[in-house]
Amino acid sequence: MSKDVLRYDLMVQDSLKGVVRKILTEAARDGLPGEHHFYVTFRTLAPGVRLSQRLREKHPEEMTIVLQHQFWDLNVGEHSFEVGLSFSGVPERLLVPFDAISTFFDPSVQFGLKFEAQDQAEDAVSQEAEPAEASPVPAKIVPAALPAAKGKASAAEPVAASAKAEPAAEDDDSRGSAEVVSLDSFRKKP
Repeated sequence: MSKDVLRYDLMVQDSLKGVVRKILTEAARDGLPGEHHFYVTFRTLAPGVRLSQRLREKHPEEMTIVLQHQFWDLNVGEHSFEVGLSFSGVPERLLVPFDAISTFFDPSVQFGLKFEAQDQAEDAVSQEAEPAEASPVPAKIVPAALPAAKGKASAAEPVAASAKAEPAAEDDDSRGSAEVVSLDSFRKKP
């Protein structure tokens, strides 16, 4: 098997991060249209992440924020976004580089993206793969396997400050089944 010198996997991941950047840019400019809202999960220890020590201690590895009703001053740059949120009644300002994001999900339309950390993608490619296997694609479109909002927020913990979102309930069969789609499934098999 030839080596992927062009790193298509990283190019696809960067393109999909561009989708997240565009969505957040439009939300910052025009607000959230209709029922759209976003769950953004990010690695709190990733380079460039800025959050209070209190939040870092509470969420040492990963944190999910919800951009729906209780957020302000969403500013989107080329490599990161910054937003104000309230956590248990305490206002905080977060800076999240796009490279720190592990999932992005809009439950109103069951659209989601899942990203691998840059170093995980590089480790996967550097390992010897069997000839029949292709190197993994780090970004996947995830139609419904990520968290969905559950009811109203309590006064003690607003929705915007959710640390971990709960998985979507699977009791409504009318929505169809959730299936992770990866680009590997579309590749031609030998």
